[in-house]
Amino acid sequence: MSSILGVGIAALDIINLVTDYPPEDSEIRALEQRICRGGNVTNTLVVLSQCQHQCAWGGVWVNNPYSQPILTDLKKHAIDLRYCQVEITGNMPTSYITLNQRNGSRTIIHYRNLPEFSFASFQKIPLAHFDWLHFEGRNVQETYQMLQYVQQHFPQLTVSLEVEKPRVDIERLFDKVDVLLFAQEFAKVHGYVNAFDFLSAIRRYTTRAQLVCAWGTEGGYALDKTDKFYANPAYVPPRVVDTIGAGDTFNAGIIDSLCRGNNLQTALNQACQLAGKKCGQIGLSELNRS
Repeated sequence: MSSILGVGIAALDIINLVTDYPPEDSEIRALEQRICRGGNVTNTLVVLSQCQHQCAWGGVWVNNPYSQPILTDLKKHAIDLRYCQVEITGNMPTSYITLNQRNGSRTIIHYRNLPEFSFASFQKIPLAHFDWLHFEGRNVQETYQMLQYVQQHFPQLTVSLEVEKPRVDIERLFDKVDVLLFAQEFAKVHGYVNAFDFLSAIRRYTTRAQLVCAWGTEGGYALDKTDKFYANPAYVPPRVVDTIGAGDTFNAGIIDSLCRGNNLQTALNQACQLAGKKCGQIGLSELNRS
């Protein structure tokens, strides 16, 4: 069991299940609606906590009633909140999600009115208490300072970075971490149609990191420090019902497996299994159980 700090956001997810994705300028009725906690890094932490790791969140929440469902869920999953940055104005990030019952796809409209987690807040965390640090690839300038601080003062810590969306200068973060976790979306935005070409191109930014990329229904791919390429097929559930958080679950699977001392191929296989299980169920509960 490892002690893991995740730095990133939590959000309020408002999820509407529909029979099929609606055309523009139409009006349809949702089959059901649920409101729950979301956010990439907190999703990953919730899964890691179920895998018996001690998890803490470094993020921002605002002291008003809209934060309570988020905080309640994180506390239920034993996520340590003591290192958070608490604001008195603003609102929690909110994701409005349309979930397609036909194929499990999700379309997200995201709104935020809250500061990002600051380097000043990060510096106050006793990092020596942790074995692994996991960051969302956002807020690039502040995250760069955090990673540089870790390199200088806590070089023994293993650091991973999730890279989901293209952001200005995000590549400058790549050589400051040990594990890079890419989303297929990031690769495709940059014009890559297969994971091997993408990961090979990323190698020019870093010689120290293991490179991993989830590739949707194809599964997952990785490139180790010796540039050996690994591939693992997706584990498709009997019925895909909910893909929300599948990428975050995949990332948790990689981190969990590597924390346990497994090699990259084993980690890739376990991450694909865990993400496949998630796609076959609603939400993130009981993902560590067979």
